[in-house]
Amino acid sequence: MAQPSSFDVTTGVDLQEVDNAVNQAQKEIAQRYDFKGSKASIDFRRAENMLVLVADDDFKMRALFDVLQGKLIKRGVAVKNLDIGAVTPAGGDTVRREVKLKMALDTDTAKKIVAALKEAKLKKVQAAIQGDQVRVSSPSRDDLQGAITLLRGQDFGVELKFGNYR
Repeated sequence: MAQPSSFDVTTGVDLQEVDNAVNQAQKEIAQRYDFKGSKASIDFRRAENMLVLVADDDFKMRALFDVLQGKLIKRGVAVKNLDIGAVTPAGGDTVRREVKLKMALDTDTAKKIVAALKEAKLKKVQAAIQGDQVRVSSPSRDDLQGAITLLRGQDFGVELKFGNYR
């Protein structure tokens, strides 16, 4: 009997690329005329998978976020994996925004992926949630390629990564 083939569906961002994008954004902010003398800053908390943006007002916060977002896109970090918080007042007449990085599939997204594969009724394709990833298996590699194509064509709110293809 043929060994079933499988692949894993995961998500996440490359923290080193995020760090590089934050450094580039901080350099640009230091050079820009509209940020001269302002308290604008970007704090990358690697252990918490979070970015904290601080600016003088809402206008500067929007400009700061636009700079950061542009640098993230250039570095190949998926903006879909950012969980953007609301702008809240902070001490010293500043505003603050927390941006969390989605490093793993949450349960709802994993269930949506499994449901999408079941709705497609691909022959002998089975999907199972394993912690923060979804394992998709089938005896036919062609069916697995079809499953990957199907998942790429849909929007689940995060960037999907396909790995461990065996």
